[in-house]
Amino acid sequence: MVTGISSRLILVIAAVSIATIGIFSYLLTDAQHRALLSQVEHNAHQISETIKSSTYHDMLLNRREGLHRMIDTFGKQEGIGQVRIFNKEGAIIYAAEGADIGTMVDKQAEACYACHAADRPIERLPVDERSRVFQVEGAPRQYGIINPIYNEPSCWQASCHVHTEDQTVLGVLDITMSLADVDRQLLSSWIKVALFAATAVLALSLIIWWFFENLVGKPVSRLVTATQRVAGGDLTCKVDVKRRDELGRLADSFNDMTGKLREQHQQLIQSDKLASLGRLAAGVAHEINNPLTGVLTYSSFLLKRAEDAETREDLEIIVRETKRCRQIVKNLLDFARQARPNKSDVDLDGVIRRALEILRNRLTLEGVSVDVDVARDLPSIKADRDQLVQVLVNLIVNAADALGKTGGTITIRSAKAAGGVVLEVADNGCGINSENLNKIFDPFFSTKGHEGTGLGLAVVWGIVNEHGGAIEVASNTGRGTVFTIRLPDSAAAPPSARECA
Repeated sequence: MVTGISSRLILVIAAVSIATIGIFSYLLTDAQHRALLSQVEHNAHQISETIKSSTYHDMLLNRREGLHRMIDTFGKQEGIGQVRIFNKEGAIIYAAEGADIGTMVDKQAEACYACHAADRPIERLPVDERSRVFQVEGAPRQYGIINPIYNEPSCWQASCHVHTEDQTVLGVLDITMSLADVDRQLLSSWIKVALFAATAVLALSLIIWWFFENLVGKPVSRLVTATQRVAGGDLTCKVDVKRRDELGRLADSFNDMTGKLREQHQQLIQSDKLASLGRLAAGVAHEINNPLTGVLTYSSFLLKRAEDAETREDLEIIVRETKRCRQIVKNLLDFARQARPNKSDVDLDGVIRRALEILRNRLTLEGVSVDVDVARDLPSIKADRDQLVQVLVNLIVNAADALGKTGGTITIRSAKAAGGVVLEVADNGCGINSENLNKIFDPFFSTKGHEGTGLGLAVVWGIVNEHGGAIEVASNTGRGTVFTIRLPDSAAAPPSARECA
């Protein structure tokens, strides 16, 4: 089962949120608990002091009925559990519940251990040790506070002389208060905190999921879909993510990658076509070369002996067309036998001058002017000089054919480029239809009709590819065509496929 990134992120955020809110809630409720206990302790201490002060004279004069009445009155107040007075031996001498009077307390019980640790009363009990929280089975929690009743001069100097001077603690006033209200408030707080935590975690998870899904999830899904289409062979797909963040840069990189893959794929197809057709052309050329030679030889011999004008005209057509077939066969052999480049450091300016020198007469006769713009300080390139001259000658011839009999201008430019040089051959001729632009490098495809063999640009493409370069074409019908060749310089030129073989 595949778990999405958004689901994992939400689980992590939910866990962190629950832990954070849980710790905060615990600290908050613990502080509230201590605050409520402190308030109860303060109230219990005030009540204890009030009882102690109110019963002072009754105890001094040994007025038991007044003491019982006072203790009963306080014991019946809401929230007070028990009001008792112990003597130093642990016997209950006064209590709000009369049945407890005269009984002994359990000195080891939680409510009494503070006063009777080590089996003897503590004479001076610190204030922070006077309170305790305990719970009797089946009843709410109780808060108890004890208030020692110390011997004073007025006690042992009284006429009754009940207590001696050396007696430090006369008894203990013990008050317990119910913590039911405190527990109810704490439970209510815990419920509210739990509801708040659940709501906060749910709301936070939904908000983060929405933002993540729109900012990350959907773009990533489009990227995944696009990669699947590319894996299926569709190299035309693009990812439409227009953003200025990492995903936007990833989408741009993906689109650049698919564009380069598409170019490489087209080059591979072109290379495969050239290789297959080259093998086919070599076989066909060898098979038909000898019969063509025989036809040309006998037709030329018959033309010399023919006296009839009509016969001579027919034989001239046979000789002319046979020579044309022989030239096609020669082109096929040249195409099939593309030689391995004999690379050396080549000056592009010299290549341009050599190609123009070869074609000077033809260009002059056809009224074609050439505008050459060669950049200065061009880096040398690692190439086969003769093959580059052949490339340039083919491109110039095609440009001249596009200008037609009316003539025109061919512009040759060269310039520096990143890691190499750029060579452009442009004309202002008839241009190429857009539907034919992707076919012009295919072998035997020609826009010249019967006048072209369709091999010139295929040979150009093969030579440029062997030199590790790339060729591009841009054309507008009626406005001209521009061929752009990019070649690496001597430092950046990679070895050709044949050199690696």
